[in-house]
Amino acid sequence: MAATPRRYGRILTAGGALPAVILFLIMFGIYIAHEPSALSAFGLGNLVNNAIVLALAAAGLTVVVLAGEFDLSGPGVIAIANVVVATTSTGTLGSAGSFAAVLAIGILVGSLNGWLVAYLGLQSLAVTIGSLIVCQGIALIILPAPGGEVAEAIAYGVTGDFYGVPIAALILAGAALLWSVLKNTRRGIAIYAVGADESAAQLSGLNVRATKVFAFVTAGICYAVAGFVHSAEIGSGDPRVSDSFLLFMFASVAIGGTSLTGGRGGVLGTLVGAGILTVMQKMLFALGVAEFYTNIFTGLIMIAAIFFGQLAPLIARITQRSTA
Repeated sequence: MAATPRRYGRILTAGGALPAVILFLIMFGIYIAHEPSALSAFGLGNLVNNAIVLALAAAGLTVVVLAGEFDLSGPGVIAIANVVVATTSTGTLGSAGSFAAVLAIGILVGSLNGWLVAYLGLQSLAVTIGSLIVCQGIALIILPAPGGEVAEAIAYGVTGDFYGVPIAALILAGAALLWSVLKNTRRGIAIYAVGADESAAQLSGLNVRATKVFAFVTAGICYAVAGFVHSAEIGSGDPRVSDSFLLFMFASVAIGGTSLTGGRGGVLGTLVGAGILTVMQKMLFALGVAEFYTNIFTGLIMIAAIFFGQLAPLIARITQRSTA
């Protein structure tokens, strides 16, 4: 079937991301009007590089939220990933080895979270708060104070470009493509089903426990990759560098149209949500608004996005009827 604009519209409305896309375009338009260099290759590359870490981390959180759970461990995994890369990439493990170590950490934390929630029946909020604290503590043990050094191969490999296209943009495109494939697989469908109605999913023969573990592991991998990318961008290690991420991760998920009760939304909307928060900061700076107003605007946008997100199912039904 041909990918028409109308079909893309149905995809966005079904996922609840259409209001986020509209808001992004409005903000980006205001930003362009006050910052002419925003459309230059440098300006666009800078925008993508600023958004990628939040986008990847929030994408992982989205998968867990879709499955009807919460995950607060993201900043902790990012912190460990950052200090591991900063302390090993130029020495014992090298670039490839540090990346493998970071992925292993993400998988381990995600597996532990998933097992405790799915098989022991513990509340995901409590479990992942514990994971966050433990991870941040381990990060401080590995690197008590900011320092270390990230290998040049990693720094350039993430912040550079490929034939003029920012590598960060390619990473985000790859993440979007992987999600587009995953959500249509049996496992992806199960994530939506479990988040929408866990009991009904169980009665229909879906393995609820395995689905939740998969969601947490996927999130752990996303957090690990986000930490690796963040390390490349800052070029060193800081065990507390990720402390402010959690608020913006949840904001990206909510703004992107994903229901915090699970079962509706998607990663594509979350990527747009992360883009909105990034553009918003640049827009406010271009308008000369003081930095401490950023959180106020973030909160207002998040509330508005959740409100309009409730209208997404109605919009989707209207769109489907008009295109039937």
